[in-house]
Amino acid sequence: MLFLQRLFIAVLLLVSIQSNVIADIAFTENQSKTALEIIDKLTTKHYRKQPIDDELSKNLLNQYVDQLDPAKSYLLKSDIEEFQQWETTLDDMLKKGELSPGYKIYNRYYQRAMNRLDSNIKLLESDFKFDLSKDEYLPFDVESNQWPATVEDADDYWRKRIKEAFLRLKLNDKEPDAARELLIKRYTNLKKQLTQRDGQDIFQVYMNALASLYDPHTSYFSPRSMENFQIAMSLSLTGIGAVLQLEDEHTKIVRVVPGGPADKHGILKAGDKIVAVAQNKEEMVDVIGWRLDDVVELIRGEKDSVVRLEIIPSKGDSAGVSREISIVRDKIQLEEQAAKSEVIEVNNESGNYKLGVISIPTFYFDVEAYYNRDPDFKSTTKDVVKLLEELRAEEVDGIILDLRNNGGGFLQEATTLTDLFIDPGPIVQVRHSDQYVSRNYRSRANAYYKGPLMVLINRLSASASEIFAGAIQDYGRGLVVGGQSFGKGTVQVQLPVQEGQIKLTESKFYRVSGTSTQHQGVIPDISLPSIYDADKVGESSEENALPWDKIPAVPHRKYNLNQAPLIALKDTLNARHQQRLDKDPDLVYLKDELALLKQRQEIKELSLNEEKRRAETKEYDNTLLSLENKRRIAKQLPAYASVEEWRKQTAPDESLDEGAVEELDQSEEDTRILSEKDPILYEVGNILADYMALTSFPLRRQAQRPQQQ
Repeated sequence: MLFLQRLFIAVLLLVSIQSNVIADIAFTENQSKTALEIIDKLTTKHYRKQPIDDELSKNLLNQYVDQLDPAKSYLLKSDIEEFQQWETTLDDMLKKGELSPGYKIYNRYYQRAMNRLDSNIKLLESDFKFDLSKDEYLPFDVESNQWPATVEDADDYWRKRIKEAFLRLKLNDKEPDAARELLIKRYTNLKKQLTQRDGQDIFQVYMNALASLYDPHTSYFSPRSMENFQIAMSLSLTGIGAVLQLEDEHTKIVRVVPGGPADKHGILKAGDKIVAVAQNKEEMVDVIGWRLDDVVELIRGEKDSVVRLEIIPSKGDSAGVSREISIVRDKIQLEEQAAKSEVIEVNNESGNYKLGVISIPTFYFDVEAYYNRDPDFKSTTKDVVKLLEELRAEEVDGIILDLRNNGGGFLQEATTLTDLFIDPGPIVQVRHSDQYVSRNYRSRANAYYKGPLMVLINRLSASASEIFAGAIQDYGRGLVVGGQSFGKGTVQVQLPVQEGQIKLTESKFYRVSGTSTQHQGVIPDISLPSIYDADKVGESSEENALPWDKIPAVPHRKYNLNQAPLIALKDTLNARHQQRLDKDPDLVYLKDELALLKQRQEIKELSLNEEKRRAETKEYDNTLLSLENKRRIAKQLPAYASVEEWRKQTAPDESLDEGAVEELDQSEEDTRILSEKDPILYEVGNILADYMALTSFPLRRQAQRPQQQ
């Protein structure tokens, strides 16, 4: 739920209307009234009390231009200087419902973009030859880009950009003529995208530029976008089960939905970029530069149909190598999102332990079944109670609650789930825009489970997940391990306006300790390796995010980790964890792989020399192979002789078609041992084993179970 809001906010790269009617497009009276309503609601109901003044006017101008042309690809420096005539007047005009600057700026952007796309097509249709032996580079750090000073500067930038796109296709085995044809189609499609936009799109972009100045979760939905958003929220949505967002001109995978088709196939990963989409065996459609909702529309389809995606894997982005994958569409049912459990065995220096793992992908609650008085309605808390009973019957020594990638859900479920692990007391504080603090979310009953507990989070654990993890940590009921959580500590409400809806942030969450989960998130007691860069993923990476702050703590008990001295306990657990991190082959591999990924993310420019790019790709593949072989040798396994052999042994089946759907076993289990398929979870098991050995928790089974030899 956390990320779905981004799916249909039209603050996208290319939005416009036909050139022969652009001059006739003007804001309507209803849009003027809608803008006044939006301003009223932002200034009176939003948590951030931000006046509509000259400072906001300057920021609005910059934000609007940035959302139209984020890579500084189309507009010129002279255009930006001309737009500055409105730098301190947009606020006054907005207060009168006067929206003409937004349309005039868009008109200029539209003209520049259409001219540029025509020039690109003309270049590709000519006999111009790309010199792939020349040593030159294309910067791709968007934040450092400057507006082109002249048309000639823009021409040179685009020559390099087209050359890089041509080279990327060639590196992926496209013939030169086919690569040119594909790029011509790309820019022709972008022109078509431009000509299909209307005044409603322009208004939405302008209003979203304003809304985003308040915080990243505040946005305006036009009537058309509101309909798309409601479709996305529906349980009947059929697709691949991935949350997408636009990053510059690419559609990026933000999160793979647990239990969805992409998750079951195990192919698509967070950070991958979609560059083309095809229906089963049809021709690929290039989607670079497309609006996000149009890409989503292509990916949607009938249940059991196949969609093919061409992706740039997150681990190989700068090398420019893409892959084609196939996914069978399916409905994402509530059952697929349900909590699940498994039992793992851990045997380390602390002893032999049997641990229960409960994975919770989201905080769900079947509202319709509940109000229909169905006694079997599903909810996170009800399902976890059943799983705890099952694990108790299996006599596990401790419980791990896995909240990785859990983006939140029903706040009430986070509260009732916490109630299972702590005795009566407050769970979360909510401060509203009028500064009133509510403390109504409380644990009402004695703890259902009182044994050893560990909560596993990562950077994509957000909202309700952070409330639960924060409460467990504040009460000292168990340890929180993993990565720093997302930091989404705000609550949104949707309010109708003349045309469409405004979604705005109305309140903030605070832990019982008084600290906010906003911006900072939950800091784990023990940090584990993470694939996510906190500077690029999470609330703190978002523009205009509300700040972290504190309010007074509310009285609450402290379990004190079963009376163990807290600081000494953490130091010992961290020391043992660090020893394994330095010695365990699977953890060493994970740490080395993440270091390599971080190193590649520091690259700020791409070589346009074919020989160098091929050498870079080969070097990267060989580096990954050496890391894998280092791991295998340490585990006394045979090394792979080549990259090709390694990929052949480990790559999933990516060649599905309609005829193969019925034969596909999506539930086929990963037969690797836990330390290989999920080294983080296995290490959390080690930490929990150490934790139990260092505290006075009574073990249910330790005395009866024979030690492994």
